[in-house]
Amino acid sequence: MTNHLERSHGIVLSGPVDRVFALFTPIGETLWVDGWNPEFLHPQDGETRQGMVFRTAHGDETTLWACTDWDPVAHRVRYVRVTPDSRFGFVEVACQPTADGGTEASIAYTFTALNAAGQSYLSELTEDAFVHLIEGWKLRIDAWLLAVKI
Repeated sequence: MTNHLERSHGIVLSGPVDRVFALFTPIGETLWVDGWNPEFLHPQDGETRQGMVFRTAHGDETTLWACTDWDPVAHRVRYVRVTPDSRFGFVEVACQPTADGGTEASIAYTFTALNAAGQSYLSELTEDAFVHLIEGWKLRIDAWLLAVKI
């Protein structure tokens, strides 16, 4: 069983970096992630900033999140996330403009299992599974950008 893993994958998106980076905030993700409905604990208006705390629920799992590094000028954000009955993790997103006006986004996850359920989750998050997950993000983000013509 896997107790700890690190995964990263980069994608190139069809929108400008300022617009694309905003889609990796908790409010921004509501635009392209089905079922993403964060409950903002601090600040309650959902403004992304260092120290923000929010909660998400998917199926029977609840995850607590905190933004530990927020640098919108450099287009970087880092979140800590804990799913108490399973795993602890970090999520980092860094975006940079491409020469043709698009955005290269690097997404990295680091997880540590908290118990057998977490070990099972981590064992299923193979390199291929992670690439497939992030490539799915690319499809959904590009579809959203095309729909709003950005």
